[in-house]
Amino acid sequence: MVHAPVALIPMSFPESHWKQACEVAPIFNELVDRVSQDGEFLQQSLSRTRKVDPFTSRLLEIHSKMLEINKIEEIRLGLHRSDYMLDEQTKLLLQIELNTISSSFPGLSCLVSELHRSLLQQYREDIASDPNRIPANNAVNQFAEALAKAWNEYGDPRAVIMFVVQAEERNMYDQHWLSASLRERHQVTTIRKTLAEIDALGELQQDGTLVVDGQAVAVIYFRAGYAPSDYNSESEWKARLLMEQSHAVKCPSISYHLAGSKKIQQELAKPNVLERFLENKDDIAKLQKCFAGLWSLDESDIVKDAIDRPELYVMKPQREGGGNNIYGEDVRDALLKLQKEGTGSDAAYILMQRIFPKISHSILMQEGISHKEQTISELGIYGTYLRNKTEVLINQQAGYLMRTKVSSSNEGGVAAGFAVLDSIYLV
Repeated sequence: MVHAPVALIPMSFPESHWKQACEVAPIFNELVDRVSQDGEFLQQSLSRTRKVDPFTSRLLEIHSKMLEINKIEEIRLGLHRSDYMLDEQTKLLLQIELNTISSSFPGLSCLVSELHRSLLQQYREDIASDPNRIPANNAVNQFAEALAKAWNEYGDPRAVIMFVVQAEERNMYDQHWLSASLRERHQVTTIRKTLAEIDALGELQQDGTLVVDGQAVAVIYFRAGYAPSDYNSESEWKARLLMEQSHAVKCPSISYHLAGSKKIQQELAKPNVLERFLENKDDIAKLQKCFAGLWSLDESDIVKDAIDRPELYVMKPQREGGGNNIYGEDVRDALLKLQKEGTGSDAAYILMQRIFPKISHSILMQEGISHKEQTISELGIYGTYLRNKTEVLINQQAGYLMRTKVSSSNEGGVAAGFAVLDSIYLV
């Protein structure tokens, strides 16, 4: 057992951009919900990807089945995280991605904010910083509140909330904070099961109730199931379908999961697409302001530019969880290889403008050892969303996650070993 990697002092961040990121969180929540309800848009946008990406294809297959049986998700719960970097040259806050499944670190991010506030207080003489400039972070309790409210809407006091987890879960303490908050603040019982266990122990009752290991499940909270490596056999896919067919509230449902895919992010950035989902012109302008350049690989002039200047682009597959993106010279090699193959497998990727944030200096703590590094940071803003039929019960910004990594590292996942947990100091 090792401590989570952390930065020793918080990262400076402009207050105006912090406010901007908080302000768009509820708009992104609403957007995800509306996109999730447009089955045709999801299927169509991902139709080319489906042919060359087996994982996306399996997810779409489950989605199609739900559309065929006209499965209505009346209670919809979203626990999202939108990730941003501040581009140094343009001074624009640009979105990297929107996570709709397994948005991790609501538990540990709160602790890091508290740790930094406490350290600044303790060493006030040495570090001339005001601990109150670190924004309050209540992500874990806000996530727990949304889960508990969804459980309440489901309406069976004997039912449990089931965390779907990986068999070898390194990041379990982050999840345990959430379970503890549910138990202590809301008196809700949680159970933890892998996809394989759900296949072995789960059954669907006549009325649509999901029963796992003898317990009725009100809410399914996915902290696994976002990567192909979570589906080692057919039994994991059977479990996913079983859950989707049930009446339990899913966080996320299959349509929320697909709404968070890279390809959908790229489609939404196209001109006039947001207008399909949102009416308010101001809201649309606020979202567009934080869209980075996003392109599909059938835009030949962009692909040509990316081959000429690969350092200005990132190539992204339809994957979550860190360690999947392609950078630098590898972008050129990958694009040339895809062109040569000509099998349409370019549809598995999107191209994104590479963001260049300001380089700072941090002290990083990993496995008990501290070292000074040149670093860059990424701000994640959590959002909670809950609706029952037409009534929106919760739609709010719900805390934040700051991740800091060595500036020479491309990837940014903490659980994947690329970054450390941090907090922000407003300037």
